[in-house]
Amino acid sequence: MLRLILSRLLQLLPVLFIVSFAVFSMTLLLPGDPTVTMLGESATAEQRETLRRELGLDLPVPVQYGRWVARIAAGDFGHSLRDQEPVIDMLKQRVPVTLQLTAVSLLIAVIIGVPCGVVAALRRNTWVDTTASFFAMFLMAVPYFWAGILLIVVFSIHLGLLPPSGYAPITESPVESLKLILLPAVAVGGSMAGLVMRQTRSSLLNVLSADYVRTARAKGARETRVIVLHALRNALIPVITVVGLQVSTLLGGAVVTESVFSLPGLGRMIVSGIFERNFPVVQAAILVIVTCVLLLNLLTDLSYQLLDKRAA
Repeated sequence: MLRLILSRLLQLLPVLFIVSFAVFSMTLLLPGDPTVTMLGESATAEQRETLRRELGLDLPVPVQYGRWVARIAAGDFGHSLRDQEPVIDMLKQRVPVTLQLTAVSLLIAVIIGVPCGVVAALRRNTWVDTTASFFAMFLMAVPYFWAGILLIVVFSIHLGLLPPSGYAPITESPVESLKLILLPAVAVGGSMAGLVMRQTRSSLLNVLSADYVRTARAKGARETRVIVLHALRNALIPVITVVGLQVSTLLGGAVVTESVFSLPGLGRMIVSGIFERNFPVVQAAILVIVTCVLLLNLLTDLSYQLLDKRAA
């Protein structure tokens, strides 16, 4: 297993290099001049050019990238061009927000998707199956921003059950933090719940027709035992794989959802950084998200290897 982990980590390095260079290069292609953010519109061309030389923005892109990687390797993500705040401090404040949103969204997707998929498979070609499938397709088709606005209108404005925006650290106020994170988590996790439901249904239907399931029934095992211990246990292997691979979608949905619900996470950090032409902020935030996605894909691959020995 150790050799497998090391092999997968080595495979991630070239991917991380290519993605990081692409992200670094594309941010430099954004329209606008970052020196305007720091000096203002009234700065002269000479002042802006001097600042560009001080920041190294006049150097070729490969040279800038090499310096950027060297600083990151030393733990230095640079400073915000707007207020000179260290980017590493901004990441420490915002990464927990996005991770909490992703974790709660994933939990909601699994809690809704797996039971609905099991029920739909056991009630195949009935009104229950049809209703569950329609519900799953509806969830998958709803855009994040529209779902977020709809949830705010219904649960915050009309019903007054949950606050419409804001954030509270879970370490300081767990109950208030859960109330504030619930609506954005439902907006993001709802779409994934539909995908989990369809995958669970399809996988369970395939397993229920397997020989070992018929053998268990022929031996007189109770139907609940057959479903839980024999069928569902094996049917969840591809579901776990799909869930792990779709975490990147949850992180992508956070970019939109955090703006709708005013969550101070990585998504909102990227959006504000793009509008402000704040290159160090955008580059660091995207790099963190890409690294998280690659590591989660690695964990998904390893979990699949552990659950299904045939894949080893």
